Amino acid sequence: MIDLYTAATPNGYKATIALEEMQLPYNLIQLNLMEGDQKQPEFLKICPNGRIPAIVDRDNDDFAVFESGAILIYLAEKSGLLLPTEAKARSQVLQWLMFQMSGIGPMMGQANVFFRYFPETIQPAIDRYQHESRRLFEVLNGQLAEREFLVDDFSIADIANWAWVRTHEWSGVSMDGLEHLQRWSDVIYQRPACAKGITLPPRAEASAVTKAGESMITR
Repeated sequence: MIDLYTAATPNGYKATIALEEMQLPYNLIQLNLMEGDQKQPEFLKICPNGRIPAIVDRDNDDFAVFESGAILIYLAEKSGLLLPTEAKARSQVLQWLMFQMSGIGPMMGQANVFFRYFPETIQPAIDRYQHESRRLFEVLNGQLAEREFLVDDFSIADIANWAWVRTHEWSGVSMDGLEHLQRWSDVIYQRPACAKGITLPPRAEASAVTKAGESMITR
């Protein structure tokens, strides 16, 4: 059994989507980020960085994993799903996972902060993060021009990127003209496990979480 500590954020949804796709049994523990649950000593023992998501694998000596990308890799290796074992294909999936971790997440997160939550309008900052997010979308669109998913078969790279890309309107980033990216996003949404994963935990908490800007500036 996996204990999943999470909240209604793009990073949190990466874990729930993966668990649903892999059909791994899990216990969802919802943290109230506005109340500072993620900074409590008991959670910091699991995730020293005080961010969600984090997991504890009760079937593996209560092994704890934090950082959403590391969680995706761990779950893929545990289940034997959504991460190729062949060296080149595995490397490609990990490359696109790192693309999200280092680019899509941080850039869209900063776009959210300056576009939605910052107490004053700093247009150069808004423009900088929205434009960079759009550039990264164009990179994804190019990769998807001749393949259904980022690396041929559906993988943890698709989960990680889709969990953020699907929120593009909230970041003020347009997908106009990116037909391959839009097609990919629509296809993934049709997967029952993905559609379910973005409802757990319920979205009702997300407004409180994002007002703090907490989840939007982490990877």
